Amino acid sequence: MWPRDFSLRDFNSQHIERVAVRGVNWVGDAVMTVPALRDLRQLLPATHITLVTRPWARDIFEGADFIDDVLLVADEANQPRSWLRQIWEWRRRRFDLALLLPNAFAPALIAAAARVPLRVGYATQNRRRLLTHPFAAPAWRGERHEVLYYRQLVREIEQLLAQSGDAPRVAVREPDFALHVAPARGDAAAQLLRRYGIKRDQPIVVLCPGSTNSRAKRWPAERYAALADQLIAQAGAQVIIIGALEESDVTQQVSAHMRQHPTVLTGEMSLAETVAVLRVVDLLITNDTGPAHIAAALGVQTLVIFGPTNPATTRPFGPSAEVVRRPPDCAPCMLRDCPIDHRCMTAISAEEIFARAVSLLERMTRRAPGLEVVS
Repeated sequence: MWPRDFSLRDFNSQHIERVAVRGVNWVGDAVMTVPALRDLRQLLPATHITLVTRPWARDIFEGADFIDDVLLVADEANQPRSWLRQIWEWRRRRFDLALLLPNAFAPALIAAAARVPLRVGYATQNRRRLLTHPFAAPAWRGERHEVLYYRQLVREIEQLLAQSGDAPRVAVREPDFALHVAPARGDAAAQLLRRYGIKRDQPIVVLCPGSTNSRAKRWPAERYAALADQLIAQAGAQVIIIGALEESDVTQQVSAHMRQHPTVLTGEMSLAETVAVLRVVDLLITNDTGPAHIAAALGVQTLVIFGPTNPATTRPFGPSAEVVRRPPDCAPCMLRDCPIDHRCMTAISAEEIFARAVSLLERMTRRAPGLEVVS
């Protein structure tokens, strides 16, 4: 078996020069790990921090000041051949500490097989023996936000450092989940929108009617269509519909029910372009999706329609995001398909969302064209 018994004196910041942080596998979850990554940077300011993550996540973390580089995990990450490549790369980089944010078994196996001396994570999915410092999942998980679940692991590292006689501490503060878009990326996003005829002298509203991992999270397409028509005809807004390529069917359903003509960018942008575009618009209206978390982290006004999922644990974390929810007794069920009549979503009308959207747009102020939108 790989070495696993380490004394507390091994947990000293002077002995930790290279850290691998295994990232999570969904866009929204990736944004929710940002406060933990910022805390880790504050706790170990002189350490080289490598974020190990999926290729798409590089577009979210590009230019981030709380990590030093990104090591990409192939999309076939559950295949043994991919595991062997990862183990070889981890060994080559000689990490001193692995912080495993996902609960899955494979990241712990890879870190152990790579002989990373210190391996920290939650003792989930039978991986306790693969971790040098396993921690029980907090009793409050499922009741408090996932942001706090990830931050708790950094708190555990802080405690280990303190117990070993090391003294670095993370200042007590509100979670900092802010993402930043470099000016060049913002300019490129503004140019992209201009190519599609989007002007900066009218409100720009983005709709994200899909969701890649749950059909139950989707507010009905005909409601999105009615909302988009109202935004264009009554609020004078320019409406853009976005989503991943696999969500094209939902976009087509929305467009087919509309009388007006939106700008459709579903499947047309990379995640990096989506992040940049979201930074220069006025409002995002969406289901419980990854773009909701991105927009909120960018400080963009975000209106999120919740149905089967629990906003207490997974809502976008920040003051620029508002949640609309009309929960029946069966919510939150967390199911991917509704077995009955989807009442958690059909209870929310297009008129209600339109009224809240108009209220948010009226609170908006603008800077010069092409610059960031502020509220």
